[in-house]
Amino acid sequence: MVKINPDRDAFDAIERIKKAEEKAQEIIQEAREKTAAQIVHDAHEEAEKIIARYLTEARDKADRIKKGIIDKANKQKQKIEKESDKEISDLRKKTRSQMSEAVEKTTKKVEKSLKTGAF
Repeated sequence: MVKINPDRDAFDAIERIKKAEEKAQEIIQEAREKTAAQIVHDAHEEAEKIIARYLTEARDKADRIKKGIIDKANKQKQKIEKESDKEISDLRKKTRSQMSEAVEKTTKKVEKSLKTGAF
């Protein structure tokens, strides 16, 4: 006949409970570590996406600013070219006018000198 030892049975039950608790703690710790690693991985991926989005937005903004600067510079260039062309035209007119006057004066002096015979 099998003797039942209540103290031994209780002790064995407590040992099994302790082993089950240890195993449960190991499973919980492993789950925490896996969850933490997954959270870190997911956060890293999300951070990469955010960085890529912000970089794209920054590049787009920089391109718009660059285009604005180039457009403004081209407008200023055209304005300066137009003003320069007008100044050149005005100077040519003035030069022609003064040249005509100078030629007239010189011609009169030469004619006068030729008439008077004084050189």
